Amino acid sequence: MPATISATTPIASKRRAEDIPLSRRTAAFAFFLFADFFYGWSWNTVDLLRPDIRESLGLTLTQAGSMYSAQAAGALVGAIIIGQLADRLGRRNALIGIMLGYGISLLVGAFVNSYEQVLAQRFVLGLFLGGIFPTVVGLYTGLFDRRVCGRLAGFYNGTFNASVVALGLVANQFTGLDWRGLLIVGAIPPILAAPLALLFVPNDRTMISYGQTGPVIAAAKLPVVELFTKALRRRTGLLAVMVGLNFFGYQAFAGWQTTYLKDVRGIDEATRLTLVGWQFAATIVGGFAWGWIADRFGRKVNAVGFLGASALIVVYLTLATTPMLLGLIGMAFGFFLSSSVIWGPWIAELYPVHLRSTAASIFNWGRIISFFAPLVTGAIAERFGLTYAMFSGAAAFALAALIWLKLPETLDRSVPGTEPAELQ
Repeated sequence: MPATISATTPIASKRRAEDIPLSRRTAAFAFFLFADFFYGWSWNTVDLLRPDIRESLGLTLTQAGSMYSAQAAGALVGAIIIGQLADRLGRRNALIGIMLGYGISLLVGAFVNSYEQVLAQRFVLGLFLGGIFPTVVGLYTGLFDRRVCGRLAGFYNGTFNASVVALGLVANQFTGLDWRGLLIVGAIPPILAAPLALLFVPNDRTMISYGQTGPVIAAAKLPVVELFTKALRRRTGLLAVMVGLNFFGYQAFAGWQTTYLKDVRGIDEATRLTLVGWQFAATIVGGFAWGWIADRFGRKVNAVGFLGASALIVVYLTLATTPMLLGLIGMAFGFFLSSSVIWGPWIAELYPVHLRSTAASIFNWGRIISFFAPLVTGAIAERFGLTYAMFSGAAAFALAALIWLKLPETLDRSVPGTEPAELQ
C-alpha cells in the first residue's frame, strides 16, 4: 500500500483563491490565453502546413501523416510526465518550462531538412505541447468557481482556434513567408514571455484551490497511480478511450482536410485556407456557446455536439459540391465539434483537487489511439482515396459521444463551487 503523503505546506498558512483579487486572477487567465495562442499556432502547423512541408521535403502521404504521429506520441509522453510534475512541483513552474520548451522546439523546426529530422523535431515539440493543457487546466480550475469554468474554457478554446485563423491569415497576407518563416513567427513570443509567468500567475504551491475545504492528501507517490485505484480505474479508462476517439476522428477528417481540398476538390491554396479559417472561426463561436451550455445545463449535454459533428462529416464528403457549401458545412462542423470545450474542467472535476493536472493529462492519453490515425488513414487514402479515409472520423465522433453519456455529471448549480467530500 503506498504511503500517505500530506501537503508540504499546512493549509492554514496558504492563501485561499477566493481571497485573491479578481483582477489578479483575471490577469493570470489572460496570460494562460497568451500561452495557449502560441501553443495552438505550434500544434496546428503540423496540419495546416502539411502540404507545404510535404512538398518541400519530398514526403509521401504516409510520411507526411507520420509527422502528426510523432508529435502526438511526444504529446502523450509529455502529458503523463509534465502533468505529474506540475501537480508535485508547481503548475506555474511547469508552465514556464513548457513555454520555453515548445518555443525553442518550434524554432528548431524551421531548420529541418529531412524526414528523419522533422520526425525528431515533431516528437520533441509534442513533449512540451502535451504538458500545457493539463497544467493550465489545473491552474484556472484552482483560481475560479467551477460554475464559470465552462465559459472560461470557451475563452481558452477560442484562443486556440484563433491561433489557427491567425496562422492562415498570416500565410495568406505575407506570401514572402514560407512554412519555415511561419514556424519562426510562432516561436519567438512564448520564449520571450515565459518568465513573465512569475509576475502574472499566483503561486499555486502556496494557494488553496477555489472551493477546497480540507487539506490536500495524496495517496501515492506517483499521482498517475491514483487514477487507477479501484474506485477510479473504470472512469479513467473510459475517458482515455473517449478522448482517443476524438483525436482519431479529428485527424481522420480535419487533419486531411487541406490535402483533400487540394488533391480531391482541386481548390487553390488561398481558397482552402479561407475555408479552414471559416471553420475555425465557427469553432471559436461554438466554444463560447457550448461553454455557457455546460455551465447552465451540465457537462454531459454537450455530447450532442459530437453527434452533430459526426453527421456533418458525412454531409461534407457526400453532398457539398461548391466551395461555398464546403465552407458552410465546415463552419457547422466546427461549431458542433467545439462542444468538447468543457472537457478540461470536467475531467479535472471528476478527480480530487491534488490530481487536477494529472487527471487533465488524460486528454492527451487518447493520443495512444490517435497515434495510429494518420498512418491508418494515410494507407486507406493511398489505396481507396482520401474520401473513404475521412469517413472514419464520423464513426469515431459518434462512439465518443456514446461514451461521454455514460460518464458522471459534476455540476450542481445549487451548490457553491466547493468540492464534493469524496473529491477533497
